[in-house]
Amino acid sequence: MGAPLRVRLFITCFVVIAAIAIAADTNGAIAVRHPLLLQLGLSLLGAALMTWMFSAALSWRIQRLQRFADNILNAGPDDLALPEEGREATALNQSLRRMSRRLKELVERLSEESARRDAILKSMAEGVLAVDAQMRVLFCNQAFSTALGLKQPVAENMPIVGLVRDPRFLSLISGVLQSGEPVQTRFTLPGAEASVFEAYAAPLAIPTGRGVLLILHDITGLERLERIRRDFVANVSHELRTPLTAIRGYAETLLAGALEDAENNRRFVETIQAHAIRLNNIASDLLTLSDLESGRRDAEPGPISIGEAINTALLTVEAEARIRNVTVVRGDVADAVVIGHAIRLEQALVNLLDNAVKFNKPGGEVRIDASRGADGHILISVADTGSGIPSDDLPRIFERFYRVDRARSRAVGGTGLGLSIVKHVVERMEGTIKVDSRLGKGSTFTISLPPAPGTLAA
Repeated sequence: MGAPLRVRLFITCFVVIAAIAIAADTNGAIAVRHPLLLQLGLSLLGAALMTWMFSAALSWRIQRLQRFADNILNAGPDDLALPEEGREATALNQSLRRMSRRLKELVERLSEESARRDAILKSMAEGVLAVDAQMRVLFCNQAFSTALGLKQPVAENMPIVGLVRDPRFLSLISGVLQSGEPVQTRFTLPGAEASVFEAYAAPLAIPTGRGVLLILHDITGLERLERIRRDFVANVSHELRTPLTAIRGYAETLLAGALEDAENNRRFVETIQAHAIRLNNIASDLLTLSDLESGRRDAEPGPISIGEAINTALLTVEAEARIRNVTVVRGDVADAVVIGHAIRLEQALVNLLDNAVKFNKPGGEVRIDASRGADGHILISVADTGSGIPSDDLPRIFERFYRVDRARSRAVGGTGLGLSIVKHVVERMEGTIKVDSRLGKGSTFTISLPPAPGTLAA
């Protein structure tokens, strides 16, 4: 029963009692017939007034406490006034203020931890996905969206089935939900441009039950490096097997009695020598390529005259060009200076010129030019009149041991490493190389190198 109702009841009782206690006599005068009843009514009236005053004060204190509590929940200031009457009220107020400060510290700490966690998860290179027991998205960072090829942000509570259709992916999540055991596997997600991912899925405890936390690590680069390593080992083994087999065969032939064959023994020895030279060239190119890829610098780079490097390279291939009846033309060569190692740049130019000569036709022409591009870079071009390179092979010609025409390449003594060396030399000088080729028309390799500081306006 509420205080106002009790007050009304007391007042009603007082009126009834007063009516009984006070009455008019026969002459019309008012007299008190029952003084005890009147005292009882006055007592009831006083009790009603005291109850009302106590109820109002208590209601006021409760409202103040309610506003204070609401202020705490709304993260407002904790300096609101509280009832301060009485020792008990003061102790309660102090307890409430201590609780308010502790709650706010806890909320602030939780907010900081949540913001820090979200920032870490969003900035991770690995894709992170959290789903609930119904396989609905709880959290998804940008890396995971990128892995899926999604352009729009993933909404919370979206079914994962609407994002990924891959059966292995869905069975991975459902399997962890059922077993409660972590699982690690590899697969390729559709729409990820054939990217290979290593996935780790583990149970996730959430208030509504069990969920799954999935982490995707992109290992496409590692897979590519592993494939390159396997291909490199296979290619090296193949390249070494041919000359070694020839050397062994001719050596066994000589030991079996061909040393006494005056007509053929010299030819056998010359063949052994040619294959030994080929082995030496392969080993030399492999060491050069290994040195370039390691990033080691034998000496500090210095200024290189483009004209001098081109002249040295032309002298190196002059004899080969004369033997193959190929004309080598020194075109317009700008007086320019770049920064690097002269020996490496000369080696790159020799490899380009040597390929242009060896894979040219009799009576063909090789032309080398050097000029300044629109951006100030030095452009060195080597053009030939050979048979050209098929468009399907152009993206791979700078790979180690890759050959467009394997039979002809081995016939002219190529190791399959020349263009790979050229590419590494140019990139080490912070330059680029490109090729334009048309079947039956020839090829043009163009090197772009930044000029030495202070020579841009020269």
